[in-house]
Amino acid sequence: MRKRRSKQEEKILLGNKSNILSFIENRTNCKKININIKVKEKKEKGSQIIFTMDTHEANYLETAEGKNLPVEHCIRETAGWKLIPQLRPLTADTKIIQKPTFGSTQLSYLVAIGDYDEIEIVGLCTDICVISNALLLKATVPETPISVNASCCAGVTPDSHKNALEAMKMCQINVYGE
Repeated sequence: MRKRRSKQEEKILLGNKSNILSFIENRTNCKKININIKVKEKKEKGSQIIFTMDTHEANYLETAEGKNLPVEHCIRETAGWKLIPQLRPLTADTKIIQKPTFGSTQLSYLVAIGDYDEIEIVGLCTDICVISNALLLKATVPETPISVNASCCAGVTPDSHKNALEAMKMCQINVYGE
């Protein structure tokens, strides 16, 4: 029988990689600043931070995702794959998950065994990775409150960002900071 860890006192902050799709408008610069501030605040409070990094290989356009989203992005070891410089110093004592698709089953597993009181998600893209991970986590730990800080998220378009936030609200994910 597996012994459960005691509940975490602070939130876990799930920071989706903040240097993602180059076709997102310049408005993401303020989101990156918000994410940086949020991560710093949570680290100072002793929260556990998990970064997820969209990670694709050179053959991305040949994959199922690449055929449906034909924009090369987050190709391993390229500038667009790396965390933005402001976040790199904040990765000490964090977990970093490289995920090959929108949602991360590894993240879901870590949350399932972590026994967290609450979860907060920030990052890009609201309408792709954030919503995918939020719904995976809601299915994994349905009794754990999950929130998304909209001021630390951005979608491919303003409309798709808003639609993703509304969809998450319908699935009992607390969206704030709009």
